[in-house]
Amino acid sequence: MLRKTFNLGIVAHVDAGKTTLTERLLHAAGVIDEVGSVDKGTTQTDSLPLEQQRGITIRAAVVSFELGDLTVNLIDTPGHPDFIAEVERALSVLDGAVLVISAVEGVQPQTRVLMRALRRLRIPTVLFVNKLDRMGADYERVVREIRERLTLAAAVPDDRESLVEVLAANDDALLAAYVDGSLTDVHVREALAAQARRALVHPVLRGSAITGAGVDGVAAGLREWLPSASGDADGPLSATVFKIERGDAGEKIAYLRLFSGSVRTRDAIGDEKVTALAVFEHGGAVQRPEVSGRQIAKVWGLHGVQVGDTIGAPPPRIPQREFPPPTLQSIVEPRDPGDGQRLRVALAHLAEQDPLINVRDEAGRDLTVSLYGEVQQQVLEATLCDDFGVAATFRDTTPIYVERPRRSGEALEILNGESNPFNAEIGLRIDRAPDDSGIAFRLDVAARDIPLYVYKTRDEFAAHMERYVRIALRDGLRGWQVVDCTVTMTQCAYSIADGPPSRRGPTSTAADFRKLTPLVLGQALARAGTVLCEPTVRVTLDVPTRSVGAVLPALARLGAAVEPPAPRGELSSVVAVMPVTAADELQRQLAGLTGGEGVLESTFAGYQPVKAASRGSR
Repeated sequence: MLRKTFNLGIVAHVDAGKTTLTERLLHAAGVIDEVGSVDKGTTQTDSLPLEQQRGITIRAAVVSFELGDLTVNLIDTPGHPDFIAEVERALSVLDGAVLVISAVEGVQPQTRVLMRALRRLRIPTVLFVNKLDRMGADYERVVREIRERLTLAAAVPDDRESLVEVLAANDDALLAAYVDGSLTDVHVREALAAQARRALVHPVLRGSAITGAGVDGVAAGLREWLPSASGDADGPLSATVFKIERGDAGEKIAYLRLFSGSVRTRDAIGDEKVTALAVFEHGGAVQRPEVSGRQIAKVWGLHGVQVGDTIGAPPPRIPQREFPPPTLQSIVEPRDPGDGQRLRVALAHLAEQDPLINVRDEAGRDLTVSLYGEVQQQVLEATLCDDFGVAATFRDTTPIYVERPRRSGEALEILNGESNPFNAEIGLRIDRAPDDSGIAFRLDVAARDIPLYVYKTRDEFAAHMERYVRIALRDGLRGWQVVDCTVTMTQCAYSIADGPPSRRGPTSTAADFRKLTPLVLGQALARAGTVLCEPTVRVTLDVPTRSVGAVLPALARLGAAVEPPAPRGELSSVVAVMPVTAADELQRQLAGLTGGEGVLESTFAGYQPVKAASRGSR
């Protein structure tokens, strides 16, 4: 019989103590004999040398322990906002989470980002107020901040009056029992467990991970308040890939979260065969011939899989991931000119582990990589040096701009025309689409005009043409990707040796259509024109009310669109939308503007036209 499995994430703002809490839980379960130290680089989950040097979590790590008959796969995730994509990938495979909050610093910007993601994915979550042993810790203040800034559904088990109020908001029967005086402690406990498992309320615990205070309560809460199950080993295979890493010999290892079914060594998945499996037991990964149910597995042999791929049937809960796109890019150069190829191979491996690291490596152009921020850049630079032996320099970091069509534009290259060097005929029209709608392709030609001897079906031709179009749109009139448009193929023709005079000539090939597409699309785009747009963020500032008079003029100078401030006693909230570069400058100015008390939270807000038209050309 399969053991019950629970896939747990521990998440937090950087330095709130989540890795220390992980160590304490492992120690309490007997997995490790001594609690590791983040400062000394001796923790179980921060195994990368760079993580140990910096004292931060960079890659999600999995470790397992047992609570009675329950197997807990614990996923320790990064806390720094530069690695939010890594966190979101981990969240997508969780059954529940512990959100760690410092009793000294309280609710911080990344705390709010994480809580929004947990609530959006409806992941049952326990809140742990940590560091109560520290000078300046204030549990009551932090509980107030949780209710004001994170969720009104914070359930404090040792405050019966407020607990019942929170639970009654979701349970009319409980409210009626409270009113007529028949509500018992058992009823309250059962209601808390039921509502916590459905992510309707979030229990709040307190303690100190570094001393161990309150950690037993967290372990007990995992069993009582968060859902667990054994899964259906005999059901259809359903799994998702949430992490890719390379082994000591350079082999590709995929991390799978199973939702149902089984995977065995030598099973065929697509065109590939599983060569080895490992599951997480009592700390580390253990080789096994089979994994089943709801386990997390390391899988060897799947060379073609990528992060986010589904294996078998779609999982029962498909999370709506909302990765903000990287908004910065930097030119990368090897310090030794002879290391160019090694640098490219290393970056390709890193991009495989994190698909949001977009590496652009094209002939005649500088090698560039997309970034979330300065810390991520430093980590990449150190990783290239430490793991791949390549010393690299990152320079000329700039925002990642995009281009949008200004109006509609159309172009046609006819078969056997003087300006057409290829044996194909293509007509394309590009139209502006709503902001943030992406790229759409439409095929508006008759089947008789499609070279079905090459593409087999109309749908296959449409799929290939869409791929050609998307590749061509990577470079607009100013060298940036063209987005928010619809491209329609309006005309098509091909030539064959024994065809009618209008189509007679060398037989058309797929290469003719692939090579002609960017030429025609470039002409259509030139007639449409483009608007250069820069990335923007929506910033939320929590500042002392007395500082609002200094903050608003600074926002105006930085070109922000500001909403009316919302005062809440001594604190005020100010929301504004502004370019990414301006937000970086605001962060540098904030301490001076607010006496060191201001807090800035930012989320990606889309793109807006650049005011200075001369900016942004590559």
